[in-house]
Amino acid sequence: MTLDNEHTLILPLVEDKNDHICLPLAINVILNYWGEYNLEREAEERSKKYNNIKGSIFIEGIEIAERRGFLTNVHKSNLKEIKKKIDQGIPSIVIMPGLNETIQHATVISGYDPSESRIITYVPEPDTVGSIPEKTFLELWEQDGSIVITIVPKDMKDINDKDAPNTDASYRMCFECERLLYTNKVTDAIELLRKAIEINNRNDLALDMLGSIYNEIKSDEAKTYFQASIKFNPKLYLSYRGLGNYYLRKENYHLAEKYYSSAISINPNRFGPIYKNRGFIRLKLDDKNGAKSDFTTYLTQCPNAHDKNDINLAIDELSTSLR
Repeated sequence: MTLDNEHTLILPLVEDKNDHICLPLAINVILNYWGEYNLEREAEERSKKYNNIKGSIFIEGIEIAERRGFLTNVHKSNLKEIKKKIDQGIPSIVIMPGLNETIQHATVISGYDPSESRIITYVPEPDTVGSIPEKTFLELWEQDGSIVITIVPKDMKDINDKDAPNTDASYRMCFECERLLYTNKVTDAIELLRKAIEINNRNDLALDMLGSIYNEIKSDEAKTYFQASIKFNPKLYLSYRGLGNYYLRKENYHLAEKYYSSAISINPNRFGPIYKNRGFIRLKLDDKNGAKSDFTTYLTQCPNAHDKNDINLAIDELSTSLR
C-alpha cells in the first residue's frame, strides 16, 4: 500500500528475536525510535527472577525506559488522541486481542491514513507495515479496554502531560499486578488491584483481573468483579470468558455455555481453547453436535495443541454416536 507520509512515522526495524521477557518488542521499538539502544543486558538481568515465563512482563520494559530518563504513561485512550500523538511524532503502544492460542498482544501504532480511514501498525519485517480499517481497529481495541502506553523523552513532557495528564495510576497498577502474579504474590496482587479500583472504580481492566484472581482461588467474589467489568465495558471479551470459567467451576453448565458463547460472539477467532471448554460443557448438556463442532474448531485454531490426540479421539467417538 502507499503510505500517507504526512501521518506516518518511520520506525526502526527490530527483529522478532529481540522480543524479551523483560523487554517486549513494542517497547524496544519505541526506545530505538528515540535513539536508545543496548537494552538487552538490563533485560537479561531483570529476567533472572522469573522462571518458565511465556510472553512478556510489560512493567519491566516500562521501568527499563524510565531508568533511562523516559516518561511513560499508561491510560485509557481514544483514536483522536492516538492520531494527535502521531502528528506530534509520538508512536503509541496499544493492547490488542490475540489470535488462536495467544490471548493478548501489544501493537505499535505508527500512523494513520485519513483518505482510507485506516490505522497503520508496525510490523517487524523490512519495508512492511500493517493496515487496519479504523472501525475494525476500534472494535478490537475496545475488547481489551482501549489501553495505550506512551513513552517519550523528558523534553516532551509538556506535550505529553497536556494531552494525557498522568493523574490516574490505576491502569499502570494493572501491569504492576501482572508482575506480582508471575512471582506468585497473589495477596499483594489483590491488594494492589483493590487500590486501583479505589482510584478508578470504572477501571474495567482492574475489575476483570481481580475477578480472574478470585476465580483462581475459588472465591465467589469473582462473579461480582466480572459483572462490574462488563457493566463498564460490555465488549470486554476476557470478562465474559472469565464468567464462563467461573460457572464451569461451579458446574452450572447452562450459564457457562452462555458466557463462553457471549465471548465467542465478540471475537470468534481470539482464543482457540475457549472452544474446547464449551465443547466439554456441551457434552455435559448432551449437545453432541455442538460439542463435535467446538472440538473441531479448537483443533483448527490450535493445530499443535498438546491434547490433540485426545480431542481427535473424542471427535471420532462423537461422529460414531451421531450416525
